Amino acid sequence: QVQLVESGGGLVQAGGSLRLSCTASGSITRVAGMRWYRRAPGMQRELVAGITSDGRSNYEDSVKDRFTISRDNAKNTVYLQMSSLKPEDTAVYYCNVGGMLTTLRPFDAWGQGTQVTVSS
Repeated sequence: QVQLVESGGGLVQAGGSLRLSCTASGSITRVAGMRWYRRAPGMQRELVAGITSDGRSNYEDSVKDRFTISRDNAKNTVYLQMSSLKPEDTAVYYCNVGGMLTTLRPFDAWGQGTQVTVSS
């Protein structure tokens, strides 16, 4: 089984910055894609950013040039550096990680979510 633990959420004023972290643990042989999603109240979950195993990244248009996704493969950790935050960024943020277990079975794991609140 794979567990993802998220941290770094909180309350910040508009224009501020926040850094989210997500670390995977368990019987993991290989980590593949790592992603951040978010869900605002009454809204569906949306993909914010993703990064491949070789470091290629992409972003939702509204966060492009404000957010940066990165990863530390030695730590099985993905980060989301958020700058110039806007009230519209307020949501619960979830990390999502895929890969292969030591049993050679694939996995697709989700974090518990961390709240990000941006005030005006």
